[in-house]
Amino acid sequence: MATPISANKAELLAIATAVASEKMIDKSIVIEAMEEAIQKSARSRYGAENDIRAKLDPLTGDLRLWRVVEVVEEVEDYFKQVDLKQAEKLQPGAQVGDFIVDPLPPVDLGRIDAQSAKQVIFQKVRDAERERQYEEFKDRAGEVITGVIKSVEFGHVIVNLGRAEGVIRRDQQIPREAARVGERVRALILKVERNNRGPQIFLSRAHPEFMKKLFAQEVPEIYDGIIEIKAAARDPGSRAKIGVISHDSSIDPVGACVGMKGSRVQAVVQELQGEKIDIIPWSEDTATFVVNALQPATVSRVVLDEDESRIEVVVPDDQLSLAIGRRGQNVRLASQLTESQIDIMTEEEASEKRSKEFAERSKMFEEELDVDETLSQLLVAEGFAELEEVAYVDLAELAAIEGFDDELAEELQSRATEALERQEEVHRATRRELGVEDALAEIPHLTEEMLVVLGRAGIKTLDDLADLATDELIAKKREAPRRRQNADGPPLRRSQRQEDKGGVLGSYGLSEEQGNEIIMAARAHWFEDEEKAAPAAKAEAQAEEAADAESSQ
Repeated sequence: MATPISANKAELLAIATAVASEKMIDKSIVIEAMEEAIQKSARSRYGAENDIRAKLDPLTGDLRLWRVVEVVEEVEDYFKQVDLKQAEKLQPGAQVGDFIVDPLPPVDLGRIDAQSAKQVIFQKVRDAERERQYEEFKDRAGEVITGVIKSVEFGHVIVNLGRAEGVIRRDQQIPREAARVGERVRALILKVERNNRGPQIFLSRAHPEFMKKLFAQEVPEIYDGIIEIKAAARDPGSRAKIGVISHDSSIDPVGACVGMKGSRVQAVVQELQGEKIDIIPWSEDTATFVVNALQPATVSRVVLDEDESRIEVVVPDDQLSLAIGRRGQNVRLASQLTESQIDIMTEEEASEKRSKEFAERSKMFEEELDVDETLSQLLVAEGFAELEEVAYVDLAELAAIEGFDDELAEELQSRATEALERQEEVHRATRRELGVEDALAEIPHLTEEMLVVLGRAGIKTLDDLADLATDELIAKKREAPRRRQNADGPPLRRSQRQEDKGGVLGSYGLSEEQGNEIIMAARAHWFEDEEKAAPAAKAEAQAEEAADAESSQ
């Protein structure tokens, strides 16, 4: 391969075939690389200004070398142009403007030229090999692959995958797992990225998906889809939890994953360096799943706030440390498994919290509705937490409360509506003090309270609001809260708004559709101004044309 041009035809083809076979790339790529190397060497002999081409026949090995020239009337560039007389000698019938071929004799490469040609071929082959590796692995993310540890560099493990190399970064390794050069290792292909130095194949042994794939290899029912792993959470090298469900009522999902005498789960545990795995039956009922996820702790009560992705779990005093786990491991894994924030509290803490919330809400109803303490406490006991709930709940639901009748229910709704109007009036006055335009109050979905928030954020005119993107207005960290469901009792209503961590109105639970409507309504006057300006501009243009015509006369 060092002297491709001086080699005979058979040798050239043999070299191309051998390289293509060794690197597992198309033979045509090697032929193309040889042609490029020959062209480069020929230009160094005949002049780099020449447009020299080379063609190597992949079947016969015949090599042709030529330069391309343009036929012109008067030659300005002797390297790339010929006159018509000279062109007739090269190609009879040539005309001005044609590009014709000027054959060149093959050249023997010297030592320097041969080395340069070799580098060109190697580079071309290397690029083709990298592209082949990328194409082979780009769609394999999520697969488990086996390789041999090649080296450990700065804590990152380099793995030989046969026709490519992968890397297990430090944060994707199982803690305290010793990586020894030459050992075989299994890992999950996390992602494959194209890079100037070749494809970057990132592997992981710490990802929950790796554990799920290992179970699929050990448990035929998972591989066949009879049992499904619905959720998984890991503290790599220490403990893990998986939630499983069976699509066949005759098969116990937990027992199938454990296997005879624990054989199946132990195979996974050994691969994960002794990581303890809790196998939990998955349930569509979130409260039930949370209770299962917190095993081995006993749970007294679960209160869900699904929209806020928050779960309050009450446990007996003697179960608190077990529920939390060492360094919070048990509750942390349960949170990851349920994809919700879990707050653990004891019966005493839960009682204190309920008492505080009960007192605050009772005081609010007592003051706003001008009712006695007994009546306000009765409303809170029935799950009411906001004036809006009293004002807009179905009258029959309010009248159905023990001790209430239709007349009392109507009076309470009337007082709640009046209280809301008073609050609205206070917000309206505050909004005007802040200098927020009345025009903003005409925009749909915006309340006076929201306008106060906008004013305090410096958004006081239609243009100020129109300049915002929808995300800047409504983006929020979590969905706005709604009613919580008590796992062992009646629905609880919750109205506490979260601290705004997103858009200006991110804590009000506005949908994206509502946000778009608000922004478009604020921008409506822009389009009206354009429509008004268009006839005026047209009239002005016509007047100018008339004036020009009159002056020309």
